[in-house]
Amino acid sequence: MTRSTVDLDELSRLCYAAVLSDVCDSLGRRHSTMNPRIGHLAGPRQAVVGWARTVQSLAVDQTPVRHYGREIDFIDSLMPGDFVVATVDGPAAFWGELFSTAAMARGARGVVIDGLIRDSGRIDEVGFPAYGVGRRPTDCLGRISIDTTDEPILCADVLVRSGDLIICDADGVTVVPSDVASEAVERALVKAQTESRAKELLNSGAFLRDAWERFGVL
Repeated sequence: MTRSTVDLDELSRLCYAAVLSDVCDSLGRRHSTMNPRIGHLAGPRQAVVGWARTVQSLAVDQTPVRHYGREIDFIDSLMPGDFVVATVDGPAAFWGELFSTAAMARGARGVVIDGLIRDSGRIDEVGFPAYGVGRRPTDCLGRISIDTTDEPILCADVLVRSGDLIICDADGVTVVPSDVASEAVERALVKAQTESRAKELLNSGAFLRDAWERFGVL
């Protein structure tokens, strides 16, 4: 499986964070879900899937000569299918409306920030999925700045590398390491279909134990 062979829209429609978490467990990757301090903040709530692009942003105490220079360079480098994953050390909002607009125009799928956003109502209007810790109107200029990109980061207690598969929904965020992504996707699609069949059986009046014995999912 490669980026070019995965239909991210179809995967987003058929899978969800919990099923990929279960699959990661079955593959021995039992630390795949981000700390629940990360939640949906703006944009569509349905499941969305993409490929991680990592960012580490640190607190600063002076305004750079080139305003927003590193942020501009990073967002302009985004490619279709990318999913921004950022860890932010600082008291300001790392992400807002215009970042969302630019990222969406580049084909990015969403953003997960172990930190803050602003312009959440306007991001809703843009339609860009944004997950993070909270909201604050404070601008990042002169307060936080990108330190590294595309390096491994610890985001909400999960190690994330660029190229990992990210899935977000109302439950939170699951990170699928790139080295098991192909098998994880195959298993997740099967599991999601099996869970749908189990739900149909339960809707027909069957006991939960019957569904478990027949399908082995809960």
